[in-house]
Amino acid sequence: MKVIRRAALVFALLAFPLHAFAEPAAREPQPPAKIEITTRPIGAFEPRDPQRVRFGPLTFRGGLSLTSSHPEFGGISSIRVQADGASFIAVSDKGRWVRGRIVYDGVRPVGIADAEIAPVLGPDGRTLSTRGWYDTESIAEDGGTVWLGIERANRIVRFDFGKHGLLARGQPIVVPPGIQRLPNNKGLECLVFVPRRLPLGGTLIAISERGLDQEGNIQGFLVGGPSPGEFSVKRIGEFDVSDCAVTPAGDLLVLERSYSRLSGVGMRIRRIPLGEVKVGATIDGPALVEADMGYQIDNMEGLSVHRAADGTLVLTLISDDNFSIIQRTLLLQFTLAE
Repeated sequence: MKVIRRAALVFALLAFPLHAFAEPAAREPQPPAKIEITTRPIGAFEPRDPQRVRFGPLTFRGGLSLTSSHPEFGGISSIRVQADGASFIAVSDKGRWVRGRIVYDGVRPVGIADAEIAPVLGPDGRTLSTRGWYDTESIAEDGGTVWLGIERANRIVRFDFGKHGLLARGQPIVVPPGIQRLPNNKGLECLVFVPRRLPLGGTLIAISERGLDQEGNIQGFLVGGPSPGEFSVKRIGEFDVSDCAVTPAGDLLVLERSYSRLSGVGMRIRRIPLGEVKVGATIDGPALVEADMGYQIDNMEGLSVHRAADGTLVLTLISDDNFSIIQRTLLLQFTLAE
C-alpha cells in the first residue's frame, strides 16, 4: 500500500506544472506613504554659548530635531537637498526612501512638509531589504539619475529617479574589486557624482567608512569618469568617514564621525580640492569644523551642499538615530564662507 501511495505521489509531482515551484512574482509596489514629521527647533549649535553662530568658516543657520510616529522613520544615513534648497531625498540604513520639503522662516529651517516614505526597490520590483541589501548608506545624483551605496553588500545601484521617483527600481552597476573586498559593516559611506564641468567630471567618488589600506588610511574609489582607480583619505585620530559632498567651486567635503564610550560622538568636516583626488594619492585637508557632545550633534551621517537664492553656499547635515530612543535625528544647516 505504501508503494502505491509513493508512486501516486511521484506521478502527481511530475504532472504538476513546474512553474508552480518558481519564485512568486514580485508584487506591485505600494505607493509611497505620506507621513507626518514633527520638528523641534535647535536655536544654538553650541548651547554653552547660545549667541555664537560663527564656527571657523561656517555660520550656523539653524536646526531641527525630527520625529515621526511612523515605525519606519529613522536611521537616516544620507541626504541630498535639491537646487531649490527645500526639496530633499534621504535614505535610511534599513532601505527606505524619505522625501520631503524643508520649510524656512527666512533662512532658518522651521519644519518639514510633504513628507513621504517608501521602500527602496530592486531590479525585479522587490524591496532591496528582502535581498539583504538593506544597509543603504550613501546617495549620489546627476539630474534624474540617483545611485545608492549599500554598505554590507558592497554594491552600488542606479535608479531612474527622475522618471519613476520613489518607485524607481535599482539596477546594480559594476564596481571595482576593491569595493567588493571592503570589510563587513565598514563599506561605502560616501558616494557623490562630480559635475562634468569640474575636475574628475562624470566620476562617482566612493569612500569607505573604515576600509583601510596598508598604511592605515581610508580607502576611496573613483568609479567611471576619465581616470578610474583607487585613492586613500588620510585617517586622523579615531574618525571614520560617514558622507561627502562636492561644492560648486570644486572642493570635496568629507564628513567624519567618531565614537567612544567615554566621550560619546564627535563630528568633523574636512575640505579637499578635487584636483588633489587622484589615483594612488592619499588626500588630506583642513577641518572646517570639529565638534563633540558639547555641541548639538548626534551620529552625523549625511551631508549635502546647495547654493541658496542669495548666492551663499549652504551645508545640510543629518544624523542617524539608529532607531534608538536615546539618540536623535538632527537636521543642521550652516553657510560656508568661500
